[in-house]
Amino acid sequence: MLTQRQNEILKVLIGEYIKTAEPISSDFLAKKYDFGLCSSAIRIEMQNLIKAGFLEQPHTSAGRIPTDQAYRFFVDSIIRSYEAGRKKKIENELEDLLSQKSKNQFELASHLAKFLADTSNNLTVVHFIDDNISWKEGWDEISKEPEFSDQGFIFDFFNFLNDFEQKIKKLEIQEINIYIGHEIPISRAENLSLICSACPISKNQTAFISIIGPRRMDYDKNINLLYSLNKALRGL
Repeated sequence: MLTQRQNEILKVLIGEYIKTAEPISSDFLAKKYDFGLCSSAIRIEMQNLIKAGFLEQPHTSAGRIPTDQAYRFFVDSIIRSYEAGRKKKIENELEDLLSQKSKNQFELASHLAKFLADTSNNLTVVHFIDDNISWKEGWDEISKEPEFSDQGFIFDFFNFLNDFEQKIKKLEIQEINIYIGHEIPISRAENLSLICSACPISKNQTAFISIIGPRRMDYDKNINLLYSLNKALRGL
């Protein structure tokens, strides 16, 4: 069980790591945030978070990065806030997009894939299982992420994407599913995360819409995207 202070430190650290892709140090947190603690006291709390399995320390850095357990903690807190009535930031944009575009399901899928990729800065896949057709958008956006400077990450990413397309039918996708790192049930994807949703593209067609990106992806924005999309599509 985390203390309130550990909870605050962990959420801030995750948010900073999502933005920077750089390990976060206690000195950095002490200078930027008012926790009422000095750097050494923050360092002790970070050590406690390491022991609890929420943080890890890269070998070459004095900073810390989140573990899968930390991201799960972070995502669950986001989900709870949405269930409590969190404001949907992009709902109006989606409703506007849906009202302007053709109601042809394939054209709509193409427009949605592009919109979600541009907004999330991750790869978006819209897949019709019955027709075995997919639309993919976001190659330019995701290739700019720092992780793509690592050849191992690139290999894992494309290996996962290949498995994903072949095994997507095995996923029991509901309104929204969030898989972090080792939680992904398709293939080895320790450094990736997958957010997916079953959305009604038309009265007779449901599409599996997925956002795929680094484990460091912006969960708050991407979860908001798929929740808002589901609500907008169900209102058509």
